[in-house]
Amino acid sequence: MKTGLITSDTYKNHNTGNGHPEKIDRVTAIIDNFKKVDNKNLIWKKPNKFDEFFLNKTHSIEYINHVKQSFPKKGLVFLDGDTIVSPGSKDATKDAVGSIITAIDGVQNKEFKNAFCAVRPPGHHAEKEKAMGFCIYNNVAVGANYLIEKYKYKKIAIIDFDVHHGNGTQDIFYDNEKVLYVSTHQYPYYPGSGSNKENGKFNNVLNIPLEAGTTSEVYLNAYENVLTKIKQFKPDIIFHAAALKHITFVEDDPIEALKTNFQATVKICQLSKLYKIPKMVFISTDKAVYPSNIMGASKRLCEKYIQRISNSSKHTIFSHPEHVFPVQKLVLSVQKLVFSAM
Repeated sequence: MKTGLITSDTYKNHNTGNGHPEKIDRVTAIIDNFKKVDNKNLIWKKPNKFDEFFLNKTHSIEYINHVKQSFPKKGLVFLDGDTIVSPGSKDATKDAVGSIITAIDGVQNKEFKNAFCAVRPPGHHAEKEKAMGFCIYNNVAVGANYLIEKYKYKKIAIIDFDVHHGNGTQDIFYDNEKVLYVSTHQYPYYPGSGSNKENGKFNNVLNIPLEAGTTSEVYLNAYENVLTKIKQFKPDIIFHAAALKHITFVEDDPIEALKTNFQATVKICQLSKLYKIPKMVFISTDKAVYPSNIMGASKRLCEKYIQRISNSSKHTIFSHPEHVFPVQKLVLSVQKLVFSAM
């Protein structure tokens, strides 16, 4: 099984300033580990140039022009209180979007079965007309629109679980009946959106706000609502863009973290098989940073699980980043990490 790894060195030139949490190390840690892998099934690709028509389908022309004019010749510019661009951000933002499109083309044209995009800046807080939360262009939203416009997908579901609500993705698809957006998140919390009263113009948004400290049992039970919504919507493809991702929180409660990240992924996979969803795309993580941590290990377990079930699935194609470590070695590493954290 061949996997496409789509990335570009331009992410290194997206400078967010000293001490900013959205930093180069997020992607460098991933790339450095991939470079250690001698695997003929891993296909390295640089992002292709893309038609800005697809960017215009996601963001307003006025916003796109504002972003372009904001890239400085030197120094840093704030698009909002915590979203920063530098001279190198111009190429990095283009390549982040281009990587998603290149990955989709590769899978659709059967160049590889699945793909992993190692990019920055991230995207799910970027709204149609506003940058937010480190995000400039909404990369996943552009990918969803690309599938609709070029490959004529009729229904796409995006499942997003994160401590933060994906306000940008919701904003972009709020009145689009072809896209279902589902989010579980802490509420109230940044960015302030995501109440259960925000349902979309076509009832195509499902927000499940959760209190701080919610246990994995309560969290997973909430997914019964997600299952019902997916069954009603009947998507052609599911984007699983999700994680309990804050490394310090995860280290404080490793058992709950493993339950949340792994068991929620298992539920979504079971749902995809049960309702014969044609494709399910698992978007892994940009936070498996040095040193080894529970967050990275939990996401890797998800990857190995999806790799295993993809070989026996008759109706659903599961797309995931595959390779790196044998599963037995991974399980032992996870056990060691959990016991050392307890």
